[in-house]
Amino acid sequence: MTKVRAIFISDLHLGTRHCQAERLLEFLRDYESDYLYLLGDIIDLWAMGRAIHWTPAQNTVVQKLLKRARHGVRVTLVPGNHDEALREYEGVSFGHIRVARAPVHHTVDGLRYLLIHGDAFDQIARYHRLLSLLGDHGYGVLMNLNQLMSHLRRAMGVAGHWSLAGAVKRRLKRAVIYVREYELAVARHAAEQGFDGVICGHVHVGADHTLAGVRYMNCGDWVETCSAIVEHLDGRMEWLDRASVVLPFVHEGQIAAVPSSKVS
Repeated sequence: MTKVRAIFISDLHLGTRHCQAERLLEFLRDYESDYLYLLGDIIDLWAMGRAIHWTPAQNTVVQKLLKRARHGVRVTLVPGNHDEALREYEGVSFGHIRVARAPVHHTVDGLRYLLIHGDAFDQIARYHRLLSLLGDHGYGVLMNLNQLMSHLRRAMGVAGHWSLAGAVKRRLKRAVIYVREYELAVARHAAEQGFDGVICGHVHVGADHTLAGVRYMNCGDWVETCSAIVEHLDGRMEWLDRASVVLPFVHEGQIAAVPSSKVS
């Protein structure tokens, strides 16, 4: 297990069939930290309002997060739009997990990072809830197709993970512009507030680059990209891509036992 100072993850979407809980469990087995930040859409209350899909692996994820909190890891939850009901509990702790709206993380070398989910900078999510819900439904359709293709790829012996939804977003000009505008809005807000950087989620597009004079980092998600951000013990920030870590095929509800691996 690799010791890091802080771990940042977002968009787990627990409670849905698209949550890649097995990959997240492997990541948690590989890394331990003093701080753990959950940056929104951890439990997908939107999807669970339609149908609940809760596997043993997802339950294990929750148990591991609670266990870390009980054993001294400072765990902070920043609610997103899919679990926005938790926002009314800002400042409250559940099982030693603290709920906060926009906490600030201080790195070991003194840099200040604003931590948010990011939906407040998504004009559709903020002002057009119906469109946002329709978009969420369409995204679910894409992910269902992606799941089917993943099964076909495994049956054909093709290794690795590939996201149909991610490929669509990369190829549609409007989607690319949407993500770029979102990143700029988030970065400008952090710059205006005097932060050195910002770490967020929401758009399911992992990133690490400089915008508006600050470091913009996006955790990605645990539906498509299977990625996270860590602060190493020396203060170095790194975005980690776990999607290319090969997992053997497991039947639904089982947890894969995979050798530890780190892809960055």
